[in-house]
Amino acid sequence: MTRLLPLALVQAPAETLSAFVSGLERRVKAHAVADLFVYPELHLCTAAPGTADYQAFMEETAEPLDGPRGRALGELAGDLGVWLAPGSVLERGADGLIYNTSLVYSPQGELVASYRKIFPWKPYETVASGTEFVVFDMTGYGRVGLSICYDAWFPEHSRHLAWMGAEIVLNVVQTPTSDRQQEVAIGKANAIVNQNFVASVNAAGPTGAGRSLLIDPEGRTRISAAGPEDATLVDVIDLDQVKNVRQYGTAGVTKPWEQFTDADAAVPLPLYSGRLDPNLWQQTTGSSPDTLNSARA
Repeated sequence: MTRLLPLALVQAPAETLSAFVSGLERRVKAHAVADLFVYPELHLCTAAPGTADYQAFMEETAEPLDGPRGRALGELAGDLGVWLAPGSVLERGADGLIYNTSLVYSPQGELVASYRKIFPWKPYETVASGTEFVVFDMTGYGRVGLSICYDAWFPEHSRHLAWMGAEIVLNVVQTPTSDRQQEVAIGKANAIVNQNFVASVNAAGPTGAGRSLLIDPEGRTRISAAGPEDATLVDVIDLDQVKNVRQYGTAGVTKPWEQFTDADAAVPLPLYSGRLDPNLWQQTTGSSPDTLNSARA
């Protein structure tokens, strides 16, 4: 079996909403094969260079998800008939706090998923922290997990998304710093240990250092940008590769999701005041996220 997902990873500098609309229209025409377009972190919510008061910028820019920006993004996805992950935005929550939130819209223009960054880059990033891991089902394709930049540095994050059934993790990034090379290595490591696809989409210069890439479930780079150039990386991946690698093993050998059996004792995890329970270890695919979460609550 094959479940082919054509996607485009857009490594671009931060844009205004109007520039984004016209730019996406051009990219969709140029890369008509792609059904999913993914943009970098805070792509529409980046302060201009030299902004003195970033907190004031955040207060002015943050909107509820159903605000004017959100409605415009939904209409855009619907008009173009594509799955759209426009990067993350500054969200004004109902609690009054500001979150760094990743969004996904369906080809029908509906907001199908939103994820608040759990691990802001402290102390520099002053948004509130999210508390929920998010996966969603792309109808006709498979299950997708959402991650933002620094989240990737915490292995528990990627592991939890994989446990929830994510076959590909979209890690949207805005990294201009010299540790981008480490992020590339971390993305490959997360793909290897969780045996799923990882898309790490960084901003182009001058907003970010680029080097976006798409990694397969065995840690191989499928497509990548060499540097900070403005680029659209297009590929067609088979999400059934996730099932195949887990069934036959990475390099035909390693099967971490089959590590525990029902006969194994639980392993205490003092760091979390919890335990690693063999009865909860194996991830599940094919169920809706709501069904999966309720079954494991």
